[in-house]
Amino acid sequence: MRSTILLCCFLGGTLQAQNPLTTAATQRYFNVVRRNLEASADVMPAEKYSFRLTDGQMTFAEWLIHSAQRNYSDCATLKSESVPEAERQAATLKTKAEVSKALKDSFAYCAVALETLDDQKAVSSPQMSNAFLHLVVHNNEIYGNVVGYLRVSGIVPPSTAARGNQKGKKN
Repeated sequence: MRSTILLCCFLGGTLQAQNPLTTAATQRYFNVVRRNLEASADVMPAEKYSFRLTDGQMTFAEWLIHSAQRNYSDCATLKSESVPEAERQAATLKTKAEVSKALKDSFAYCAVALETLDDQKAVSSPQMSNAFLHLVVHNNEIYGNVVGYLRVSGIVPPSTAARGNQKGKKN
């Protein structure tokens, strides 16, 4: 029994070591930005979803919808399939419940795509590499914008709140 557990741990570590790019990007960047954007959607009050920092900027909801749409587009590429209908439907969403659900569904769709993505496939074509990098980088850019909306609304961003319990850290 003990040998079986050790073998499983070894094989799991070996498989991750064989795909350092996709493993690191998923664990260190995708999972983190997913958690932060989904938590931002949850913590922002419904009446603030139509809030704009300044005229000409997207509303809070539009930032989340933009993330959902790009997630569907990029991850359809990673899955080598057509962009799902949910990508087009996202533009019509208005309420917090609808927008938050669409965002979370898009991240779930991407999580499935990333489960089967290995380093070789991630760099197999310019389109694949762009979709993979865009998924991580663009969502972090979106989160950077969302943080401003949260702070102006008097809300501590999820990434800061998560560090709030660490000794010596300021929110």
